[in-house]
Amino acid sequence: MQTVQEIARDIVRREGGYVNDPDDPGGPTNHGVTIHTMRRLGLDLDGDGDVDARDVQQLTRSQAIEIFIDHYYHAPRIDRLPEPLQALVFDMYVNSGRNAVKLLQRLLNDMGQDVAVDGVIGPHTIRATYAAFADAADHMVDAYGIARREYYYRLADKRPASRKYARRRDGGKGGWIRRAEEFLSPGYHLSISEHRARVASWA
Repeated sequence: MQTVQEIARDIVRREGGYVNDPDDPGGPTNHGVTIHTMRRLGLDLDGDGDVDARDVQQLTRSQAIEIFIDHYYHAPRIDRLPEPLQALVFDMYVNSGRNAVKLLQRLLNDMGQDVAVDGVIGPHTIRATYAAFADAADHMVDAYGIARREYYYRLADKRPASRKYARRRDGGKGGWIRRAEEFLSPGYHLSISEHRARVASWA
């Protein structure tokens, strides 16, 4: 199993460097850390009294890794989940916040557990996750990954500006879909024709 530092380094690799995409609600982002996160943490890196795009540009990979481990892994208690689930829930939490936990909680309910879908990893969610994992250790990681992929498709269904993250200009899989499938067994990857059929209704 990977260490949390290795998982966080992989997340930074997936996120890439500095971007300021007007279609991304996260605003200026560097190594996956948004300006909103930096403001919440008070990271005025240039010491000018505010947190703006210049501070985001100055963020280092090492600082991003530390932020992710402290605030996106330990703080939401992803470290309390069964180890095989931690990397993909952690990766999605960086990408989608509490929606990563809500996705897990909906999956738990589908698997016969009774869990509130509140985006919080509390004692009941932890117990339910271990119970579900004990019953379905061979496929729970893939089940979460498939649900994550569909979450991105549904997000793009509702928000046309986000479709470029799920579908490339040539019709292939966009970054969101490829990222979700990094955590899926190869047999559960969509073929290009299946992907194109899923997005065929998009303009």
